[in-house]
Amino acid sequence: MPAAARTIRTRRRTISAIDNAFHGLRQMIASGELQPGQQFPSEAQLCDRLQVSRGSLREAVRMLGALGVIESRHGSGTYVSALEPANIIGALGLTVGLMPLEGLIDMFESRRVLESHATAQAAANMTDAAAEELSAILDALEQTSDQERASDLDSQFHQRVTALAQNATIAVLLQVFRSRSRSYQLFDLPAGPEIKAQSDHSHREILAALIARDPANAATAAATHVLQTERWAREHRPTVKPGPLAAG
Repeated sequence: MPAAARTIRTRRRTISAIDNAFHGLRQMIASGELQPGQQFPSEAQLCDRLQVSRGSLREAVRMLGALGVIESRHGSGTYVSALEPANIIGALGLTVGLMPLEGLIDMFESRRVLESHATAQAAANMTDAAAEELSAILDALEQTSDQERASDLDSQFHQRVTALAQNATIAVLLQVFRSRSRSYQLFDLPAGPEIKAQSDHSHREILAALIARDPANAATAAATHVLQTERWAREHRPTVKPGPLAAG
């Protein structure tokens, strides 16, 4: 067998062994055999259980660590993490951040549902202090012509609204979605000033529904805003650029 073919075959076996280790550990956690906060068995025990080498096991552990499923404690060992939904969902950013524009556009439908629900909940939990804070953010957003600052303020507004919903899991999931959206600049397109003006207006509609403590109108305003952003993305086909996001 040629050397190149042997190398490919060896790599495939290595990847297969890592997959076996990864899915074996995953099954142990998913089944409850390993509970949140519980220390992993020794490497020797796991290698024997999963029938993999130490190298494959360690690579699988690193993969789970990147997903927020396990944590290593210096001088103590490897433990299952608390498995908090918000922390695990946050790890989606590692892959969602690679999503091309078409994938992002498809994802807007999910974001509309979550954003409208979160905004409805925010309306039910609205306070005078929150209304003042959100109004101040929109004042600053409407007054700035700096694209980076506008993007930051846009993001702040949505994050504050979502925080009012008091659901950490939804808040993190929406943040993951928005983080990818921010890779595609809209405010600095030729149509940017018009897009920003319309976005500012829809933000005010969301705030008005929140101040009125009207969950139904708040949900509608939020869904309309996200749909508007989706339409802009479809129409203008922005490209990925370094730096902050555009309309959120």
